[in-house]
Amino acid sequence: MARAGMERWRGRLALVTGASGGIGAAVARALVQQGLKVVGCARTVSNIEELAAECKSAGYPGTLIPYKCDLSNEEDILSMFSAVRSQHNGVDICINNAGLARPEPLLSGSTSGWKEMFNVNVLALSICTREAYQSMKERNVDDGHIININSMSGHRVVHDPVVHFYSATKYAVTALTEGLRQELREVQSHIRATCISPGMVETQFAFKLHDKDPGKAAATYEQIKCLKPEDVAEAVLYVLSAPPHVQIGDMQMRPTEQVT
Repeated sequence: MARAGMERWRGRLALVTGASGGIGAAVARALVQQGLKVVGCARTVSNIEELAAECKSAGYPGTLIPYKCDLSNEEDILSMFSAVRSQHNGVDICINNAGLARPEPLLSGSTSGWKEMFNVNVLALSICTREAYQSMKERNVDDGHIININSMSGHRVVHDPVVHFYSATKYAVTALTEGLRQELREVQSHIRATCISPGMVETQFAFKLHDKDPGKAAATYEQIKCLKPEDVAEAVLYVLSAPPHVQIGDMQMRPTEQVT
């Protein structure tokens, strides 16, 4: 269903990182429903191909273009942006959704686990942001939007050692989004920057975090009624459909029953 305020995005191109499942897949689907061209990227491209076929058979007005990309590798990101430039002009909306958590406490965690989180949650997000801005600038797109999928963990530190480093990467996203907003103001651009910070969302996230303890992962989602990926996709549509003079800086959303 066409949504008020989304008309101006019809036919334009959105990049969604981490589109193979969870929030990324829900966001990609919602944008295709609104008539956008969506490049969905992830390492597991087969899931995105399935989603693209689903969107097509549902008769949605937009299209989903699957792209295989390892976001921890800058060359991969740059070649994706140049493919988007040559095949589809460029990016008008960049949704930095890809993110991961590894159970690596500060006192005993592995450096490789920390690096993995930092590379995807902070560096890939920053590289995609820079490249998306350059793509908009070279085509004189002054109404683009960069949306970072942050987390409530970017606003408070919970009492659980396995997420402390992850939380630090999400605090970085909070700072990066505000820094980006300021830099865009400085160059007098009307491109907007927003972060969306969900609390507990029912995805595969906890199963990847607690990969050695699936029972603990399942319990994470059973203790309260969690947000659904579609709830976050709705928030993305809300942000994109705001009138051009309205910039939503950070949208924090939690399940009603979540304590922290």
